[in-house]
Amino acid sequence: MDQAGKPEKKDKRSPENAHLARLHAARARAEGGGGPERLAAQKAAGKLTARERLDLLVDDDSFQEVDLLVETRAADFGLDRKHPAADGVVTGFARVAGRPVCVFSQDFSVMGGSLGLSHAMKICKVMDMAVAAGVPVIGLCDSGGARIQEGVESLGGYAEIFYRNVQASGYVPQISAVLGPCAGGAVYSPALTDFVFMVDGTSHMFITGPEVVKAATGETCDFETLGGADTHSRLSGVAHFVAGSEHDCFRQIRELLDFLPQNCRETPHAVMGADDPRRESETLDRLAELDAKKAYKVHEVIREIADGRRFFEVHKGFARNIVVGFVRLNGESVGVVANNPAVLSGALDIDASEKGARFVNFCDAFNIPLLTLVDVPGYWPGLEQEHGGIIRRGAKLLYAFCRATVPKVTVVLRKAYGGAYDVMSSKHIRGDINFAWPCAEIAVMGPAGAVNILYKAELKAATDPEKRREELAREYVERFASPYQAAKHGYIDEVIEARTTRPKVIRAFRFLKGKKAERLPKKHGNIPL
Repeated sequence: MDQAGKPEKKDKRSPENAHLARLHAARARAEGGGGPERLAAQKAAGKLTARERLDLLVDDDSFQEVDLLVETRAADFGLDRKHPAADGVVTGFARVAGRPVCVFSQDFSVMGGSLGLSHAMKICKVMDMAVAAGVPVIGLCDSGGARIQEGVESLGGYAEIFYRNVQASGYVPQISAVLGPCAGGAVYSPALTDFVFMVDGTSHMFITGPEVVKAATGETCDFETLGGADTHSRLSGVAHFVAGSEHDCFRQIRELLDFLPQNCRETPHAVMGADDPRRESETLDRLAELDAKKAYKVHEVIREIADGRRFFEVHKGFARNIVVGFVRLNGESVGVVANNPAVLSGALDIDASEKGARFVNFCDAFNIPLLTLVDVPGYWPGLEQEHGGIIRRGAKLLYAFCRATVPKVTVVLRKAYGGAYDVMSSKHIRGDINFAWPCAEIAVMGPAGAVNILYKAELKAATDPEKRREELAREYVERFASPYQAAKHGYIDEVIEARTTRPKVIRAFRFLKGKKAERLPKKHGNIPL
C-alpha cells in the first residue's frame, strides 16, 4: 500500500529494460559534460565542445569511446558528490581518412578540464592502446591544469602521461592540438609530442600565468603576449602549426597525417602520382641565373620540384631562415629541409639549427626520406649567437643528419660555405646522392672574404684595389669554389641543369628506396642538448 492507502503499482518493465534504462541514464550523465550552462559558456568563448571536436576530426561513425563511465576516486572537497562527467576527458579510438588512430579530447566544461588521476589514467590507457596497435595518437588539449583537489595524485597522473609520451616517441606519431588553456605541468605533454597545433585567439600555453609573472619579475603581460599562438609559432617555436579556427586545425591535422606512416615499422603510404616525374622547370633555370647576392624564397624551388607544386610547411613562422615540411615526389612522401636566402641570407643560427634537427630526427624515426636544398653562407655571426650557444646548439643539426639512415638526397643550389656546407647533408656526413647546380659555390668561405685574406699584400699594393679584388674573386671561385672542383673529388655526384632537378631527385629516391643502414650497437648517442 502507498501513503494514500492504495495498492502500489508494480513496475511492468522487464529486468532487461531496467538494465537498459540504467545504462542509458549513466551514459547520458557521462556524455552531458558540465551541463547545459557550462557547455553554453564554452560556445560563448568561441570554442567547440569536447565531443564536437571529435566529430569533426574523425571519420563519421568511426569513434569507439573507451572508459566513458570512469569516475574520480577522490572524495575530498565534495568530489565524491560532484561526479565529474567522464572525469573531464573523452577517450577512445577511431579512423581519420580511413586510418586507425587513438584520440583523447579534454572537456573544459567539466571542472575546467582539470586533470585528476582517473582523468590521467584514461589518457594513459589510449596511449598504451596506440603503442600496442601501432597507430598515431592525437590529443585535443583544453585544460586548466592539475586538479588541485586531488593533490599529488594529479601530479602523479601527469608524470604517467609524460612517461608514456617518451616511450611512444619515435614509435608512433604523436600529435597535440592545444584548443584552449594549457598551463603549468600540462604544457609538457604537448612539448614531448611530435607536432603541436594551436588556434589563433583561443589557444594559450605557459608555465606560469600573467599574474605569477608580474609577482615574480614585475613584467606585465596578457595571455596572448605570454603564450598565444603567435608567440609560440613565431618566437618560442613550441607550436608547429597555427590555425584560424578549430575547423581549420582539424583539416590541417588530417593533411599532416596523410604524409606520415602509422608507426616506425611502416613507411608512409604512397599515392598515385598525377604529376609527370620527368617534368622540367624553366623557373628553376631563371633562379639559377640570379645574381649570387640576390635573395629569393626557397619555397619557389620546393614547389617546382614537388608533385602538383604542393608543399605542406612545418614550423612556418619560426626560424624562417630554414624551411622544413613535406612534399610528394612521384606520389611518395618526402621531408624537405632547405636554407631560405630570403631571411638572414639563409645562414644557420641557433633557432634554425634546432628547428632543422627536430624535423630531421622525426623523418628519420618514421622512415620518411629527406631532400636537402642547400643555399647557405655559413653560420650567423654575433655575440648573441655565441653567448646563446651556437656551437653546442648548432651542432644538433649536424648530429641529426649524421645519425639519419633514411635515404638522403642533397642539391646545392647556389652557395655552400664553411662548416654549414658539411652540416647540410653533405657527402662527407653520408648524404646518399648529392647534386649541384652549375652556379653553385662550395668553399671554406665566400670569395670576397677569402680574397681579402689570401691576397692582402697584393691588394694593398694594387693601383686599383677594387678592380683587382673582383678579378681575384672570379679566379678564386673558378679555382676553389666551383662545383666542378667538388665533383672532381666525388663530393658531388653530378652537376645538373637546374631545370632537371625534379626528375633527377625522383630518380635518386627511386633508386634509394631499398636502402638499408645499420647503426652501431649501443644504448643511444649523446646529442648536444
